[in-house]
Amino acid sequence: MKTRKLGALDVSEIGFGTMSFASTYGATPDDAQAIAVMRGAFDLGVTHFDTAEAYGPWTNEVLVGKALAPIRDKVSIATKFGWNIDQTTGARGPGLNSRPGQIRAVAEASLRRLNIDTIDLFYQHRVDPDVPMEDVAGTVRDLIAEGKVRHFGLSEASATSIRRAHAVQPVTAIQSEYSLWTRDPEPEILPLCAELGIGFVPWSPLGAGFLTGQITAQTHIGADDFRAHSPRFTPEARAANQGLVDLLSAIAQQKDATPAQIALAWLLAQHPFIVPIPGTRRLDRVEENIGAAKVTLTQADLDQIAREAAKMTIAGARLSEAVLQYSYR
Repeated sequence: MKTRKLGALDVSEIGFGTMSFASTYGATPDDAQAIAVMRGAFDLGVTHFDTAEAYGPWTNEVLVGKALAPIRDKVSIATKFGWNIDQTTGARGPGLNSRPGQIRAVAEASLRRLNIDTIDLFYQHRVDPDVPMEDVAGTVRDLIAEGKVRHFGLSEASATSIRRAHAVQPVTAIQSEYSLWTRDPEPEILPLCAELGIGFVPWSPLGAGFLTGQITAQTHIGADDFRAHSPRFTPEARAANQGLVDLLSAIAQQKDATPAQIALAWLLAQHPFIVPIPGTRRLDRVEENIGAAKVTLTQADLDQIAREAAKMTIAGARLSEAVLQYSYR
């Protein structure tokens, strides 16, 4: 697989989001299965893996550490801080916590859980309005100077927060939700990334699975799956949004590809600094996802997608109100 740059960090042009192995999508697979998928992804060319202390909490980092230990020197690992998680018990408190002491504690604990010497990319998971961004960026800058972190990132941050952070410690990557049905980063964040030389990592690049065409209004979603509580995954919203999947399917048929591959190829075509991180529990889906890098969308294809998508209004908020309140601050 070809590589792309997130700032100064070289990564495979399609990465891997490991939250799929947390309980977010229901019962988790056993460790052996998850490890086999991650190592299989590496064998297929993936060199960038994304996790967070909040996934579990903590269990996902341990799993990723086990999976990538034999290939540690050949991959980059991103993890995140910022939620109010007690560093002794793992209990979640209310809201966020990016105080300098908490950032340092999370960094040390993440290093232990991942069993690595340096975190390649350390994201603030959400901007904490109670802690000046200069203090957050300054703390990560110090961790970089100490060799515990290589690169600094922000997730779901506003343009103002990104500029403030970048003035203290250059930001390597911004991670926010972005796909054909979530276009929020386009007006401000993507142009800012281009201006400042920052990479952009779309999470949920396949719309939590909806853009693959495998989910319809009739698909049963278990109560332990976060999508069961998502406004965009009500049966009514899924039915209303089916036209976007139909558009991807029509392009896919022309390209001898799948809707998922078209959705990812569309992202790759937007900017050369974009590196999506689709997640899956199945190795055959990993192979399908990275096959998107071989799909060429012509300008005519992109124009067609733009025209047709512009006619659609996506039904349902992308996240619940309780979670959405933390974005773009």
